[in-house]
Amino acid sequence: MEVEKPELLSGEVLVRVRASAVNPVDVAVRSGTFRLLGEPPFGVGWDISGVVEAAGPGARYEIGDEVYGMPFFPRAATGYAEYVATPSRQVARKPKSLSHVEAAALPLAVLTAWQGLVDKAGVGEGDRVLIHRAAGGVGHLAVQIAKPRGAYVIALASAAKHDYVKSLGADEVIDYRTTDFTAVVKDVDIVFDSVADGARSLRVLKPGGVLVTILEHVNPELERTVKEAGRRFAGVSVEPDYWALEQIAELVDAGKLRPTVAETLPLSEAGKAHEIVASGQTVGKVVLTVE
Repeated sequence: MEVEKPELLSGEVLVRVRASAVNPVDVAVRSGTFRLLGEPPFGVGWDISGVVEAAGPGARYEIGDEVYGMPFFPRAATGYAEYVATPSRQVARKPKSLSHVEAAALPLAVLTAWQGLVDKAGVGEGDRVLIHRAAGGVGHLAVQIAKPRGAYVIALASAAKHDYVKSLGADEVIDYRTTDFTAVVKDVDIVFDSVADGARSLRVLKPGGVLVTILEHVNPELERTVKEAGRRFAGVSVEPDYWALEQIAELVDAGKLRPTVAETLPLSEAGKAHEIVASGQTVGKVVLTVE
């Protein structure tokens, strides 16, 4: 539908959106299974990459700057649009080596992985890290965040995706469909759980290890169980973070991290994009182009 171009407040920039990624949370909000934005009608979409068209007083960027980010989450950002107004500190300069389509594929997923592995778990040299759904939108970036920081990465993925996950840098890849990972993995420092399998994941953590969970981040019973077992619970509810995005852009431009774009569709086919994401079978991200 046609709406008015957003008006700017102090410290905000108006971004002419070139691409916007579709995430599973978009599908959940649109379908009503996750009531994040109240009753419809409302716009969905948070991942954007584009060009600053106007800047309010005190904003960090100038007209013509290329930026990417995840504004406002979990409030509405209405990213599936030609224009988005956002606080300038909720976006960062786009990685120079990426197209807008590739850059749009990053923010929500990469910030989820970064805030879990780096901010909460403090992943570092020699850590043994288990990553669930390592070929998915968040998982394939989690692998690429853990490896440059010196971790030994054990990835869970279906057999057909093993070569792909190894190409990201994983040291071991286990087919979760045919193998019970709790029987073959032990003494892990960090588990990055994106499938709500925290109870089983706890079995492979060594004392003092960290369970990072992005789907069970509000689960008092699981948190209590983890703490009673002498492990640390780290629930992640992703939030905008320009400082992390700037560090991630440096990793990208250094050739250490790159998003995988599974499919690109025009904004007019957002419905089809939601069907693809809802299937749960994509490797990487689905991105909408905004012309």
